[in-house]
Amino acid sequence: MLHCHFCSRLSNCRITEEGYKALASALRSNPSHLIELDLTGNDPGQSGVKKLDDLLQDPDCELKTLSLRGCSITEEQCLILTSALKSNPSHLKDLDLSINEIRNTGVNHLCDILKDSHCKLEILWLRYCMTDEGCSAVTSALKSNPSHLRELNLSGNKLGDSGVKNLSDLLMNPQCKLEILDLWKCSITEKQCLILTSALKSNPSHLRGLNLGINEIRNTGVNHLCDVLKDSHCKLEILRSVTITYINHNFKITSTV
Repeated sequence: MLHCHFCSRLSNCRITEEGYKALASALRSNPSHLIELDLTGNDPGQSGVKKLDDLLQDPDCELKTLSLRGCSITEEQCLILTSALKSNPSHLKDLDLSINEIRNTGVNHLCDILKDSHCKLEILWLRYCMTDEGCSAVTSALKSNPSHLRELNLSGNKLGDSGVKNLSDLLMNPQCKLEILDLWKCSITEKQCLILTSALKSNPSHLRGLNLGINEIRNTGVNHLCDVLKDSHCKLEILRSVTITYINHNFKITSTV
């Protein structure tokens, strides 16, 4: 028998807590077909999060993409959601919790998922939702399970020295297959840029996209980045704030952003 999978995109629909409850209850009656759920910009409230938690815990749930960007998710609500994801971690491939007040407590619970060997997350967006302590915890957790992640977006969070060191350790790991790394506006300094680029030089072949826009890397940081770009093993295709195309071991600037 053929099973039809479907996606539900309801971003910025002004769904209330009651709407969340109704939607989650409906989805629970037929959970095995839903593969993408986008609720960006809708506030679920406590009861809405609980209903979503019930859906995620359902053993028949095979959700692969979940976006809760800008949903006013609190620390307590993040705990509820991550507890549900821990009970069923192997299906989710894409998670966006950006622009939520999950704070360090919520981040720590998320880290429990990232460390789980059953976690197969490939895309993780955590823009504008953490302190430098949270960044350190996330990057440390990713080191323990590095082989699945393909895209990491930490834009708008201050990485701090510890976060930069952990991220560098992740990039240096031969099991790391990260292809897109977004560190826009992460307060990265010249010294921190040296640490990151040194890590990239040791494992340059996987990364395709890198965003270091609005950071204090200055000329010293750029010079170290150039060492990566000159490496014949480097396959970088997109570099922001300039877009660069790699052609026959030469770099051609195609546009600026």
